[in-house]
Amino acid sequence: MQNNESTGTTGAEEGLSAAEAALNADLEALSQQLAQAETAAAEMRDTLLRERAELENQRRRLQRDLEQARKFANERLLSDLLPVCDGLEGGLAVETADVAAMRQGLDLTYKALLKVAESNGLKALKPTNQPFNPELHQAVSLVDSPAHASGTVVNTLQTGYVLNDRLLRPAMVVVAN
Repeated sequence: MQNNESTGTTGAEEGLSAAEAALNADLEALSQQLAQAETAAAEMRDTLLRERAELENQRRRLQRDLEQARKFANERLLSDLLPVCDGLEGGLAVETADVAAMRQGLDLTYKALLKVAESNGLKALKPTNQPFNPELHQAVSLVDSPAHASGTVVNTLQTGYVLNDRLLRPAMVVVAN
């Protein structure tokens, strides 16, 4: 058995230095992995912050667009109503004693108004001679009417309106008893 005295190391020292070298190699590998993980975490954090900022900007844009849509939602309707207003204005400017001409002008203006309303989704409910429907009609009176079946609308006192298939105002009606 040869003694390692000539090299100045013993078997235990060689084992320790080999273990230290392995530990140092493991430590170096772990340090590299940690650095890579920290870099990846920083990149993910940066991406997350950018995504949050983008979402916030998009939310603000949508909020601004919604406010603009609300602000100008009636623009088309009001633009369509301008000719009706012009007709009324012109009718009021005429100074005539001819009631028939005035009535004809009012009738034309009323028809123009109804046309604008219908083109914007408004539908008139005039249920005279139709069965009473409590979802669309409001009965204000019951009358005996031999000419009408029971539960039939005899007269419409006030026109009801439906906007895009949703009741806006019920028709006020008189119903046969």
